Amino acid sequence: MSIAFLGFWALLVNVSDVQAQLPFHGGRGPTFVRSAWNLEPGYLTLYTHTRFFGKVVNTTPTPPATGTTAYGYWNVQGGAALNYGISRHFEASLVPMIYQDTNQGGKGFNIPDDIFLRLKIGSLGQRGATMSYAIELGTRFPTGKTHNIPLEPYSAGKFSFGTTGIVSFARDPLYPEDGFSAHFNLGYWNHNDVGQALSATTTVTKMTQEFLYGASIILPSEKFNFRFEILGSAFINAPPTAAFSRTPVAYITPGVSYKAYRWMSIDASSDIRLSGTPGQNSAPLRQDGLPPYSAWRVSLGAKITLLPTSLYSMSERDLLMRKAESRRELFEQIIKEQRETESAEAELERIKDERRKAERELERLRRILEGEARRQQQDGQNGDDGSQPPQ
Repeated sequence: MSIAFLGFWALLVNVSDVQAQLPFHGGRGPTFVRSAWNLEPGYLTLYTHTRFFGKVVNTTPTPPATGTTAYGYWNVQGGAALNYGISRHFEASLVPMIYQDTNQGGKGFNIPDDIFLRLKIGSLGQRGATMSYAIELGTRFPTGKTHNIPLEPYSAGKFSFGTTGIVSFARDPLYPEDGFSAHFNLGYWNHNDVGQALSATTTVTKMTQEFLYGASIILPSEKFNFRFEILGSAFINAPPTAAFSRTPVAYITPGVSYKAYRWMSIDASSDIRLSGTPGQNSAPLRQDGLPPYSAWRVSLGAKITLLPTSLYSMSERDLLMRKAESRRELFEQIIKEQRETESAEAELERIKDERRKAERELERLRRILEGEARRQQQDGQNGDDGSQPPQ
């Protein structure tokens, strides 16, 4: 088991990219990695998110000026996610990126940035099972003005699309969010960027495509959820060298969520870079010697359940009753399967009794046949000893 885990870890470190086309979301499960669990039908959640990185940079002025100049270099992002449970197996999400530092000419930021739209077909699998499955379809609309942004996942400013397969494990399948859970993602993204100009001298001539993947575990308690996430991607066809984010990089994200109310939680996490130095054919270094990816990033967020509004005034007893009611079909199925199992066990026991009776009858018949055979043998011996019958 440990060897397999180390091998999986090495794969993530060596071929990972950043959070790629998997931004935060407001659904169930981790913050960045998707879970296979859908929101209950009629539920609407809002997740607000901000992420930042900062570094003091010392620069040398152009001759004949002398000395050094220091300034703060920031990369800040802000957005929101709306998730809605359409039905038991369908969930939609809208993720507008409201603010994004570009660290390039002009204003130096996008307001707004791009918009992500997703549809998840989830909560698949047998009811009451520890494993759940989902498929998510996603699109990215280039509503931001500037793309190919330093320190951010690759984007070419074109409509792009992809799909993600999701597997979730819950130790307690009846109440999956109250116990340990693990989540795994594997997806594909097409940037649809052929013909797009990344710079004054570089145009994309081959479609940029990449695999996306992620893994996460959640350790819940009464008031806090502790989690660890790893996200990454591996390019099938990498973008041209004019792209800032085309080199491998890996981030691990430890995080914690505080469940302030049943309808609101506060979230904090930190991305820690495990690898990500530029290779020989990587994009040029950032200005003033900055690496292609930030060494760390801090994320803050809050998740609020907007619908149903009854959650705001619902008592703890009513909430438990609602949970039980939402799982009534599951409980009924478990009881039915238990009865069928008990019936099958009773039938099996009856068959065993019949078999034991048949074995006793066969044993009795064998003894009778053996007794008759012995008598016949004795009668035959008495007839062959030469004695005369009495006169």
